[in-house]
Parts: sequence; C-alpha cells; structure tokens
Amino acid sequence: MSEIQSYPTLQLVQECKIHALLPSKSVDDRMEASGVCLKDGRFYVIFDNSPHIARLDASLAPGHPANTLIRQRGESTGFEDITYHQTSKHFLVILEALIFDENTYKPNIEEYTEDFRYLGNAWVDFPLQGLNKGMEGLAYIRHGGEDYLLGLCESNKCRAGKEGRKPGGGRIQLLQRSDTQWEHRGTLKLPESVAFEDYACLDADNHRLAVVSQMTSALWVGQLCEDRWEWVDNGRVYQFPRDPDGNILYCNVEGVNWITPTQIVVVSDKRKPGEQSKHCTEKDQSIHIFNLL
Repeated sequence: MSEIQSYPTLQLVQECKIHALLPSKSVDDRMEASGVCLKDGRFYVIFDNSPHIARLDASLAPGHPANTLIRQRGESTGFEDITYHQTSKHFLVILEALIFDENTYKPNIEEYTEDFRYLGNAWVDFPLQGLNKGMEGLAYIRHGGEDYLLGLCESNKCRAGKEGRKPGGGRIQLLQRSDTQWEHRGTLKLPESVAFEDYACLDADNHRLAVVSQMTSALWVGQLCEDRWEWVDNGRVYQFPRDPDGNILYCNVEGVNWITPTQIVVVSDKRKPGEQSKHCTEKDQSIHIFNLL
C-alpha cells in the first residue's frame, strides 16, 4: 500500500454526471470539466474542450430550472480554472498556456461579468516551458489588504520533464493586476511533505487553501498566515475514495471549490483512452461533493 493510502479518506456526499444535469445534453456529449466555482447557490463549471460555461444548482438535481449551459462567443478553448474576484465582482478564467511570442508561452486570464458577458483578457507575466505544463489552478485571495490571484503550476517546481514529476515541489505563483497584465509578485512553495505527482486545481476560503492532485487522487488543505506568505504548518492530506484493493477510483479530478469549512465540490475531466483503465469512466465528466472528516 502506498503512503498516500494511509491518509484519511474524503466522504462522498453526492455526485452526478454533468450531462445528466443539463437540458439537451446526452451521455455521448463530451463534458471535459476542468474547474468549478460556487456563487450564490450555483456551481459554475468550465471545460477544457468548450468555451461554454455550465451553471448548476447546488442541489445537483436533474431538471432543476437553474441548470443551463451559458453560451459564449466560441473563440476560447482550453479553460483550466475559474474563480470569482470579490472586489471587482467579476469571474476570472485561466487558460493554461498560450503562445506569447516565437519562443515564449504564458498563461492568459479572461474576465467576465457576473452574468458571463466577456470583458477582455490579460497575459500573466510568468513564462512557461511549454503548452502542456502551465497553470492549472486559479484562486482569488485578499492578503495584507491587497487583492491577489493564486496561480497553481501543474508540475513540480513548475518544470516540464523528469524534474516536474518529482513529488514535493508544488508551487503557487502570486499575481496582481496592473494596467496591462497580471504581474508576478512572488512564489509560494507548498510544504515538501505534500508529495503529489501533479497539481490540478486550488481554491482559497479566506486563508485556508485546498489543492487537488489528479494523478495522486488526493487533496491537501493548508492554512496561510494572515500577515505573511507562509504556512501555519504542513497542513493535512486527504485521499479520494479507493476501491477495496486500494486502486484509484477518482482518476480525473480537476477543479475544486470550498462549500463550507468541512465540505468541497470537485469536478472530473474525461477519462484518457489508452492511458487510463476503463473503470475510470465511472467517475469521469462528473461533479462530486465530499465531506472532510
């Protein structure tokens, strides 16, 4: 049994395939969920294969009148995470990595009104090594009397290749808005004890953070000091439920958002055919609610 399996297990409260919650969607529709944000009793879910945004009532009741797919202009794809900026009252959506110039890739953040009218976009001043190892998570936080975004790198030490797969190098980038772009203000290291193979998403509830790993199928919860960019302690790791033999069931967890201090919502991407076991299909393209014990 691996070390991660010795951690407490998240308790499933409720889950549903996303297509089953949306009118006019069927089991054959691809719903590659990548991020989720809770606001005013609604879950807003983004997808890495579509520019459209799902609005789901927090009851996760099929046929609920609030459930709908908010159609967008169709120009953007590859959404990775979504957050709500409390000061501007706008939704922000991050694209993992785009070509900035001939030799540089950077993340890009799009801005939307509360009713998801597109306002514009801005580059994140943080060069990346390639298109597939960028920023996977985005969260708003108010720290030291100022607004920040937290940008979570997908790989360890924000590196591609072998170094990026070595656990213990989780990195969060601190971002602030200027007139022209999102400025990089520093790097927050996760504790080395967070031995995740990758980092898929994060959320902040005041100064309490949740970080999800897809490959490790686990959640880390940590508390930030309110007066400095440091952790109070090493935090706590939870595993997503396994089967009786200890095998991963939740193979494609991508987005996470706090519901209460002891409850989270998570969304799952589509199973990767040829790379993942067929049993991963059972939980893919879904939305899940878990309690932290």
